[in-house]
Amino acid sequence: GSWMRLFFIASSVVVVHLAGQFLRRQALVHVELYHIILVVTAGFMLLVQSHHFVSLFVCLETVTIAFYVLAAYKRDSRFSLEAGLKYLVMGGLSSGILLFGITLLYGAASNPLLPGTATSPLAFADLAVFIESADEFYNNRSSWLVIFGAVLVLCGVAFKIGLVPFQIWIPDVYQGAPTPVTALLAVSSKAAGFVILYLLLDGPFASLETVTVPLLGTVAVLTLLFGNLAALGQRNVKRLIGLSGVSHAGILLMGLLASLSVDWALLAVFFYLVVYAIASLGVFGVMVHLSGQADEQQEFDDYDDLLKRNPFLGTVLLVSLGSLAGIPPLAGFVAKLLVFVAAFEAGLYIPLTAALFGVVISIYYYFGWMRAAVGHNAFLEKPISQVIEGPAFGGRVILLSLATASVVLGLYQGLFPF
Repeated sequence: GSWMRLFFIASSVVVVHLAGQFLRRQALVHVELYHIILVVTAGFMLLVQSHHFVSLFVCLETVTIAFYVLAAYKRDSRFSLEAGLKYLVMGGLSSGILLFGITLLYGAASNPLLPGTATSPLAFADLAVFIESADEFYNNRSSWLVIFGAVLVLCGVAFKIGLVPFQIWIPDVYQGAPTPVTALLAVSSKAAGFVILYLLLDGPFASLETVTVPLLGTVAVLTLLFGNLAALGQRNVKRLIGLSGVSHAGILLMGLLASLSVDWALLAVFFYLVVYAIASLGVFGVMVHLSGQADEQQEFDDYDDLLKRNPFLGTVLLVSLGSLAGIPPLAGFVAKLLVFVAAFEAGLYIPLTAALFGVVISIYYYFGWMRAAVGHNAFLEKPISQVIEGPAFGGRVILLSLATASVVLGLYQGLFPF
């Protein structure tokens, strides 16, 4: 809990900086954006400490409703309004599924005909006792009501993370939302979702591993394949970062499943979350400085010859993308390696094979973006602006810190006692 609170605070500090840079180029109100980010951060910090379905649902809805506003914050853009509407529809659907699953679990645990009824069936610990209880007449672990309720709860959480088949909202929302909001969705929201997923799998649903592990293992394989294959044809960088985030969610899910049987795997997942956040925020930091009024229409061509036009931003982008791609000796390579080793020790061979296949595919689209930043496209139709406004001193410190962290954590992981 303490580490995750620090994670959310640090991520939000960077996002607030990105919001300041973004709002300078937009005719939008400022204070409300910062206030909503503050509410979202507090919601995340409470969410990862939830051990009761009531607190889980209230905190999750607080964060989700705030994101409805944030996604549509750029009211003069049809892309942003469309992103807010789609996130509202899909978020409402996911909340309904989650609440229906909680209701089924509550109904099963509150039925006096079932033995081992918990005193407080909505608390994680008491629900775990109820599901594990069995006698010669009834086994709660084999109850279809319990299994179906647990699966619906996991589906509701999968919506928030962006796991297949619940990832359909990600490309449009990531593209249409303001870039700082996209950064908050990609980093903090994903991290909070995986913490909740772990609390459920290691808590009330621990005795249902014969159902949840194969199911989520299949979801991890599909997520890894879809995220990487769908990103291959993307040239819009915000859609690409969203779809690549789907593939990273598949790797994180694989590591989370490994943590159920491998002790140190959970620390590897946390290390992956930290590395992914650092690299992603570095990329979004560069995106903010290249965005104009048409923030949602950034393409590879806009980054053409970036390393020459602004060496500082170009270097930060290359380091961050290299870390996301898993290029040694950057931190992303070590993070993926640790999760892969944990998956191998846990016997998750099929998801591991899909992850290795996905890493190979990801090299193509990450390197396509990096190639645009390094070289000039001779067939580019629109003219290239030779001047790019670089960040001020504070922005340089933040971006340099993110890029340096991606290098240092790739060479030294002493802060994480694996």
